[in-house]
Amino acid sequence: MGMREECKHFQSRTYKSGEVARFCVLGHAPDQPWSCPENCLTYERRYVDIGWSHGTLVDRPVEAPGTDVPIEERRELLESASEIVGAVAPAMFEERRRQLEEKAKKSRRGRKFWRR
Repeated sequence: MGMREECKHFQSRTYKSGEVARFCVLGHAPDQPWSCPENCLTYERRYVDIGWSHGTLVDRPVEAPGTDVPIEERRELLESASEIVGAVAPAMFEERRRQLEEKAKKSRRGRKFWRR
């Protein structure tokens, strides 16, 4: 079973390079872009495009998933990547906050000179 393209949470984007990203907006498809969970609790049929005909640009074939890497290993890899991002993100947010505060201080310094 592949991704359920008729689900209202499914999205597909094609980039200038020709690469196609297929994903669940809610993030409930751990094996995306290859498949959705068998009994997904958040599946909702999209009723907006019933009866529409899609052009050839919309549907591109999905590459077959790599058979050389088992699903468990792919999930472990994604979990470890998520842990790395989770460990680095707070420090990045703090650094950006400090940069914005310094920029705000610099802009306030110039105003004090001209103010009476």
